[in-house]
Amino acid sequence: MRRRTSNLVVLCVAALVAALFAVVPLASSRVKEAQPLAPGLLAHLSQGAVGRYQLSHSEAREERPATGLTTRSGAGSSAANEALTRDLFNHDQLGLPQDEETVSACRKNPRYVVGGTNDYRGLLDPEQNFTGWYFSADGGRTVSKEGLLPSLTLNGEQIPSGGDPVVQNEDSCTFYFGSLNYTNPTEAEPFFGGRNSIALYKSDPATLSSCQGGSEPDKLTTPGCWQGILVAHEALNAAGAGHFLDKVWLDVGHSGSAGKVVWVVWSDFVEDPTAPLGFTSASIKTARCKADLSSCTNPILISGTQADIQFADVTIARSGRVLITWAEIHGELEQTRQTFTIHARVAEPGSTTFGPDHVVAEEANPLPFGGHLHAADIRTATYPKSIMPRVGNHDRIYVTWDRCRFFIDALDACEEPEILLAHSDDLGATWSKPQPISVGGDNFFPAISDEVGNPKFVIGYYTTRRDFFHHRYDVELVTVSSGSGKVTRRQIVTPTPNEPDADPTLGGAFIGDYFDVDLLGSRVWVHYNANYRRLAVLGEGVPVAQQDNFLSIRHP
Repeated sequence: MRRRTSNLVVLCVAALVAALFAVVPLASSRVKEAQPLAPGLLAHLSQGAVGRYQLSHSEAREERPATGLTTRSGAGSSAANEALTRDLFNHDQLGLPQDEETVSACRKNPRYVVGGTNDYRGLLDPEQNFTGWYFSADGGRTVSKEGLLPSLTLNGEQIPSGGDPVVQNEDSCTFYFGSLNYTNPTEAEPFFGGRNSIALYKSDPATLSSCQGGSEPDKLTTPGCWQGILVAHEALNAAGAGHFLDKVWLDVGHSGSAGKVVWVVWSDFVEDPTAPLGFTSASIKTARCKADLSSCTNPILISGTQADIQFADVTIARSGRVLITWAEIHGELEQTRQTFTIHARVAEPGSTTFGPDHVVAEEANPLPFGGHLHAADIRTATYPKSIMPRVGNHDRIYVTWDRCRFFIDALDACEEPEILLAHSDDLGATWSKPQPISVGGDNFFPAISDEVGNPKFVIGYYTTRRDFFHHRYDVELVTVSSGSGKVTRRQIVTPTPNEPDADPTLGGAFIGDYFDVDLLGSRVWVHYNANYRRLAVLGEGVPVAQQDNFLSIRHP
């Protein structure tokens, strides 16, 4: 028996879809026979892309009761609601979701903080941009300005930003923002038509302070706040129609003779509507870009002949070495029980040639694609994250990931997932035995951050250990000694466990594939997802708890 899970996002009801398409026509310059995408592929891809696809393909949506479209402000919060929402990090008054949080505090001046999300207000944006940004000039306590990353041009066509946000900065306080960018799908033409890409943007506090910004639905995309380039697209990848570039991540830093650079990684899916899961293979690719965004290398294949991969992470170490980690999925294409292999490769400072592929761990009980937590239907999958701090006189690699303590095959149910941590002192050739760092409950979505010269690092993750039913989750933050790898402090960040099913747009289907933490000195910025604020969604009905991004500041 296989339980049907809700890992396809339920974005809008029929009336909302009709209204959105009336306001923002999704034009196409080419006409071809529609190729519906398989659920297996939709379960893999970034949720911004899935949502866009579902808006134009009714067979991929699970309908909810209809509601009207309006842009009136939501109703005010009660005193209790305000107490829960002091860390709210957006100006959304429509009650549309935000998820997949990322955050970066300026290394040089931490009063400047930039966050990002998939921002579903993009459904009302004239350009249909979807990657939200939030700028704070008071250390992350409030949002000074927000907006959506603008479209970029590919062969004369505007390619909107489409989610999967990631933001980093380095010593100059320039913020670099990664995003998926792809054209709007139609019934006749999905977004796999050669017009999807990996984008890289940059900005700085002076620009973000002076540019327009905006919170109104038709003014979220404003000129002059960010400049960007397309790092890779299908033509650059020699991939042709039927590919989708997904799950971008990046880091910025100094790397030997190359100087200050930005490394970007992503997944490349080969789509085939006739395949059981809708795709035949996937690979990890990367590119190195100049800090001024004047150029990038051609895409570099990292995962070799591995047939099914996802979730790459990249780190530029203090030494200038570059670390890339990712997950290889076994059994998914064959539709058998899934196991994951976690991989790592390292490039020397200044080089674009990566060393041997080392196995971090063979994970027999991953959170699989298409599975579910035993007490929740949130979309989950094992997503390894990594850092490379300096320990003594050498680089040490740390990798963290989530895995099921028990997996019930007949139900595709993951019980009591835990967060593991492993390290290597020889650039990945050998690894310590993975050790659990979580304690009780269901634990998932680890996020990791270190700081040059800091003898400790932090890992945040969602945990249900304060809920008897293992359904509602908190954010837990642990501090780890870089030298010993042991947890030295443990703290709950959230004011109360969050109810993931409360959002009326997404229900319990999706809270993102990740969230983010950033360590700097004596502070940690934790950018997470919760349904604490009550708003009248789209200005209709009564105020209800709905999905938002929250930014909390803690001491490690």
